[in-house]
Amino acid sequence: QPHAYLRDKTLGMLFFFSSTRTRTSFEAGMAQLGGHAAFVESKTTQISHGDTEKEIGEILGRYFDGIAIRHVDWGIGNRYLNLVASASRSPILNMQCDYYHPHQCLADLMTIWEKKGRNLRGKKIVVSWAYAASYAKPISVPQSLILQMPRFGLDVTLAHPPEFELMPEIMDQAREQARKYKTGFEVVDSMEEGFKDADIVYAKSWGPLVTTEGADEITKVTQKYESWITDERKMALAKDDAIYMHPLPADRNIEVTDGVIDGPHSVVFDEAENRLHAQKAVMALTMA
Repeated sequence: QPHAYLRDKTLGMLFFFSSTRTRTSFEAGMAQLGGHAAFVESKTTQISHGDTEKEIGEILGRYFDGIAIRHVDWGIGNRYLNLVASASRSPILNMQCDYYHPHQCLADLMTIWEKKGRNLRGKKIVVSWAYAASYAKPISVPQSLILQMPRFGLDVTLAHPPEFELMPEIMDQAREQARKYKTGFEVVDSMEEGFKDADIVYAKSWGPLVTTEGADEITKVTQKYESWITDERKMALAKDDAIYMHPLPADRNIEVTDGVIDGPHSVVFDEAENRLHAQKAVMALTMA
C-alpha cells in the first residue's frame, strides 16, 4: 500500500565511515516514504576546514527535516552526534556511533520476532565475539544488543576473550535491564559455552577498544584468538532450530564459515532487509 508519510521531506545523511546497507536502506526508505535523502560524505565537506558540530547542527537542521549521522571513531562519534543534536532544530538519527548502533538493533529485534515469535521469555541469545582479520570493528553492535534484548524477555549470554570487554557503564546498564525485566545475563570467556543451548546466535567481531591502545597491540591481541570462528561444530552446540545472525559484512571463513552464513540456520539476509523496514518506522515517527 502507498505510505508516503514523508512527502516533500528531506533527510541529510552525513557519513564519516563507509556504508553499504545503512546508506542504501535509508535512501530507499526515504524514497518509499515519499521524501528524499541526500548523501553527504564528510571528506567532501568543509568539516576538516573548520565547520564545527554547532554549525553542522544549526545549518543542516535548517536545510533538512532530519539529520542522520554515522561516526564510529572511538571516543569521538557519540559525542559528535550529541553536539550536533544540541544545535539542531531537526531530529538526529544515529546511523552508528562508537557506542551504539540502534537501527541495526531494531532490525535485529524485528528479525527475532519474525523467526521466534513475540514471546521471547526464557529464550537465550548469545552475543559472541568472533575473530576477524580486517580491522578493529566498533563495539556498538554488541553494546546495543545487550542493552536492548533483556527488555524483550531474552536471556543474554555475552561471550568474549578477556581483552574484548565492553564499556563498564554499558555492562552496568545491561545488568540493570536484566534485573528490571527479570531475565538472565551472564558473561563467559568461551565461545562454546556461550553457544550451548542458544536459540539465537549473534557472533561478530569487535576490537579490544576498551582495554588496548595502538594498532600493533590490537592486532597482536586479536591474533591470539583465531579459533573464535562460527563454524558448523559450534552451531551444533546451539538448539536445533537456532538462528544465526550477523549485521554484515562478515569476514567469510575467518569470522564465520560459508557453511554457517549460507546455511539453514542463517537469517542474515532477512536481517539486512529489516534494516529498511525498521528505519522507515523511525523516520516516519520522527520526521512526519
